[in-house]
Amino acid sequence: MKRILFFLVAASLCAAVSASAQEGYVPSAENLAARERFAGDRFGIFIHWGLYAQPGRGEWVMQQQNIDYREYARLANSFYPSKFDARAWVRAIKAGGARYITITSRHHDGFSLFRSAATPYNAVDGTPFGRDILAELAEACREEGIRLHFYYSHVDWGRLDYWPRGRTGLGTGRPEGNAGDWAHYQEFMKAQLTELLTQYGPVGAIWFDGVWDHDAEPREAQPAIWGLYDQYALIHRLQPGCLVGNNHHLDPFPGEDIQIFEKDVPGENEAGFSGGQGISRLPLETCQTMNNSWGYNITDRSYKSADDLIRYLARTAAKGANLLLNIGPRPDGTLPDEALERLAEIGRWLSVNGDSIYGTQAGDIEEQPWGVSSRKGKVLYLHLFRPVESLQLELAEKVRSVAFLADGKPLPFTQKKGMVSLTIPSSADATPDRVIAITFR
Repeated sequence: MKRILFFLVAASLCAAVSASAQEGYVPSAENLAARERFAGDRFGIFIHWGLYAQPGRGEWVMQQQNIDYREYARLANSFYPSKFDARAWVRAIKAGGARYITITSRHHDGFSLFRSAATPYNAVDGTPFGRDILAELAEACREEGIRLHFYYSHVDWGRLDYWPRGRTGLGTGRPEGNAGDWAHYQEFMKAQLTELLTQYGPVGAIWFDGVWDHDAEPREAQPAIWGLYDQYALIHRLQPGCLVGNNHHLDPFPGEDIQIFEKDVPGENEAGFSGGQGISRLPLETCQTMNNSWGYNITDRSYKSADDLIRYLARTAAKGANLLLNIGPRPDGTLPDEALERLAEIGRWLSVNGDSIYGTQAGDIEEQPWGVSSRKGKVLYLHLFRPVESLQLELAEKVRSVAFLADGKPLPFTQKKGMVSLTIPSSADATPDRVIAITFR
């Protein structure tokens, strides 16, 4: 009954909240500039790291194994990633061609990787490690010119004031609470968001996750249930250039600055998360795993090849979206060898072909059996995923030149009545994505 009453109240409040200033949200000039920078970055690295790295069974181990919240919290007593080196992380990520990092400041297990006055359950006050991981990462990012974003979970499987419960974390042994605790939980979240936005310098984005925990409730009730508009307004007030994204698998709400797609390029729904969202005009981002896990999973050796990841990056850019590619660090604080190897190969490819990814928009040509296209100004890039001997392209603009991007070698072409014909010589180069640059007059 308390749950029903709570959501009836939330739904009734929604209309009033939607009519607030946030409903008519107008991004600042600083925010619009940040959106443009973000859209030009095209490639970022996601970091899922926390106490869950120690069991080595992924970030949802507490939920999947129904671990009692009191026992799970004991993992903090042995959290000591002795080999954690923020500079080594950032240098490897920068060499891989990524322009930003998004790290889990607090995941669904409730443990915070940063010093927080709002809870002692954090890496500084609650572990023998005693170091602020986000502070060290922020400093390393500033040194290397990499933007830092913070993931923040709306869900908490261990806090007693997370009430009413959602559809996850039901087996973690928490006693029943009362609806009045929800206001306290929201104040806790706002206190932590304030810390994240005032302690670590400029933050590129806050990346929310967890609204889907109450997806039995209608979409229109979600902003009031979670206090989204208050949180968004707080973020924009503290750092106008900080972008807001929310992985709720729904169409964007007012106050959001980017749209997130989980494990699918925009317009697809193979992973099953994007059925409830269209494609907005906001900057777009797809998050994807390197293997099949977000957090470190000691048995998951199913890493995608570097070739497949490079092609996925190109496919994402061809949709006008960023790729946020995940790495789950080990318990000792090191990045898995498999992830580093793939990151290095992506970096080598981008060092030659980066112009076809960074700062591009969706191309003029939809995805074809041979590959995809991206565009930057007067240049159309063709990403060839497999060998082809020739191409016939319908292009309205007058072509000035055609050349391979990697070496600038020109390609002969003809253009008649809007149809461009290319003959493509074979190559011994084993690149997973051979890029052709078509420059228009």
